[in-house]
Amino acid sequence: MLHDNEMSGIVKVGFELRVRMRRDFFITIVGLAALAALAPVAQAVEHVTLRNGFEMDCHHHARVEGHVRLYFNADEVNYGDFTPEQIIRFEQIPDPPPVQLTAEIPPKGAPPAPDAKLSPEDLHEMLSKAGHEHNLDVDLLASLVKAESGGNARAVSRAGARGLMQLMPGTASELGVEDSFRPDQNVRGGSVYLDALLTRYKDNMALALAAYNAGPAAVDKYHGIPPFPETHSYVARVIHEFNRRVLAREAQQRQAIASAATPPSKASR
Repeated sequence: MLHDNEMSGIVKVGFELRVRMRRDFFITIVGLAALAALAPVAQAVEHVTLRNGFEMDCHHHARVEGHVRLYFNADEVNYGDFTPEQIIRFEQIPDPPPVQLTAEIPPKGAPPAPDAKLSPEDLHEMLSKAGHEHNLDVDLLASLVKAESGGNARAVSRAGARGLMQLMPGTASELGVEDSFRPDQNVRGGSVYLDALLTRYKDNMALALAAYNAGPAAVDKYHGIPPFPETHSYVARVIHEFNRRVLAREAQQRQAIASAATPPSKASR
């Protein structure tokens, strides 16, 4: 969700002329944020603060061969190892409440949106165009849209955020979005904002996503992902979905290359 009072100075950054290659960074993200994304956050019972300022939730931890191992689920399948010096403290936390889905009924007086029922093909084309214009991976945009609205162009949150990428009315106005229920305008505005956040946080995906959800002021205040269960869950969901999409895309590419390199059989000649 975007925050109205934090837009003016941030969006300007997104329009600076620059040459960036984010695609490789996004595809190869395997650091702390990627580990946190593997965690089923709804079951997390410990909040971990690292010396580098990063914070994450885990299910439990243990000492293993001189390292501190953070387990991100109860069955201990996903984990990350850290030296004791890298960890400042552990805090016990209650299970966060279930993620609230956005409402599908628009507020009274909302203008009709004839293109609200967007086909997957149309949405992909729209996200691809926005990704090309702002040097954003289309799978990242798709993952964010899934977390924000589930692909529902008429989605409205309790706070009043609207559309595919959940733009608040004031934010949408500053982004030049006249109708947040029109998918093309909503995606354009949300992409501009995400582009600006990635620039602000030096292409740190986890911080940019945290700022998209909780606002840049909260990220700056806590010098990292804010200690809000909703924000931790949001960042984890988006990165997990993004990694899933990238792995599937790479598998398809490898399969296509292998098929092209396989010589035709005699029967097919």
